[in-house]
Amino acid sequence: MRALLIIFLNVFVLSQPIPGFTFDLKSDSSDSISSLLTLEEAIRTALANNPDLAAAKWDAVAAQARRNQAAGERLPRLSMVDGYAHHVDVQRLLPVRQPGDPSILSRDIVSGDLVISLPLFTGGRLVNQVRAAELLRQAAEHRLAHTSKELVFNVSSVFFSILAQRHVIESLEFSQHTLEEHLKRVEALVEAQKAARVDLMRTEVRLADVSQRLVQERNVAAIQRRALANLLGMTEHDRQLSLQGDLESEEKVMIPDSETALEMALAARDDYLSARSALEAQSRNVDVAKAGHWPTIALQGAYGARWAAGPKSGSGKSLDDIGRVGLAIELPLFEGGKVDARVQEESADYSAALERLRKIELQVRYEVEAAQLNISSARERSAAIQKAIDQAGESLRIEQQKYELGKGAIVDVLDAQAALLESQTNYFRVLAELHTAKAQFRLATGEER
Repeated sequence: MRALLIIFLNVFVLSQPIPGFTFDLKSDSSDSISSLLTLEEAIRTALANNPDLAAAKWDAVAAQARRNQAAGERLPRLSMVDGYAHHVDVQRLLPVRQPGDPSILSRDIVSGDLVISLPLFTGGRLVNQVRAAELLRQAAEHRLAHTSKELVFNVSSVFFSILAQRHVIESLEFSQHTLEEHLKRVEALVEAQKAARVDLMRTEVRLADVSQRLVQERNVAAIQRRALANLLGMTEHDRQLSLQGDLESEEKVMIPDSETALEMALAARDDYLSARSALEAQSRNVDVAKAGHWPTIALQGAYGARWAAGPKSGSGKSLDDIGRVGLAIELPLFEGGKVDARVQEESADYSAALERLRKIELQVRYEVEAAQLNISSARERSAAIQKAIDQAGESLRIEQQKYELGKGAIVDVLDAQAALLESQTNYFRVLAELHTAKAQFRLATGEER
């Protein structure tokens, strides 16, 4: 409704009606309309097509796979081991089972075994690896959620900027038409020797300035539409967008005090939760590195066959089975300082992750407070500009009447017209800033749209 009042006010200040001129707030002369796109539809399209979000989804899938890999390390491992060996000296095909057993000797022996291995004790390495991978999986999911919310904010911000830019262009177009009509009246006054030719020149200069601003703002609008198309994941051939929305609709957003909002943010912000999970995972990685000092114990078993593949000597079977089961213990005695260096590396990474978490805490506080201030500022500015528009419109009407009665200067008319145009464009830009600030507050507090 406010936009319509502005248009009616501009029409009122004209001394003569403008025949055949219509002013449609829902049209954009620089757009070829292919479809109407609401904010909700734009967000749904972005969530379905945006490449950054798609990449974050695959990162989450990869993190889940890494977690499954770590969990698989704790399970028994069964494998088939086949081999062929040529020896310089003849070897027994099978070990002696009892005194007097015949044996086959050969330099070429083929083996085939089923081998099973089960880790029994690793100093906590496998348990901590699984837990760290699980925490990193959670961190990836939180990053995916935060990427989604950031995308919603970015789409909303560009969407509102485009709506505001459309109104700015419409105001400039209307101002351009108003100046053209005023230029005709000045020409008539000059011909009637009721105005100086310098008034005509000043009007032409102001009209040229508005025209170049119109070209500039249309270029800005075109760039904004391309930015939105990129966020939506649209191809080059799908970039003709016509948006449907109302900047003047008041969106209800509860704005708590700073400390309450900060508590909400730290409980819900996915980037903070992701950093906290990454910190806990790094703590587990430190324990994994320390486990390098401990021995590892594994249960191992094998069952297979041996046979001579070349010339052989002796008596007995040339093909027989063999099996074993037992415990394998590995105790590190000297690693060249690798274990201590690994512990030092993981500990340093933990300290770095701790500082990154502290940085995010500070960033969360800043973003929450900035969003609150931006909402308050935009609300106060929009209220002030509403009054300025009324005053600028009345001032223009008075200056036009004074000039046509020969009691005013053309400079005052042009200044009043410029003041009205500036108030109108500022008004719609501030409305866009207000909507963006509300979206910024939702992002800062981790709130779902």
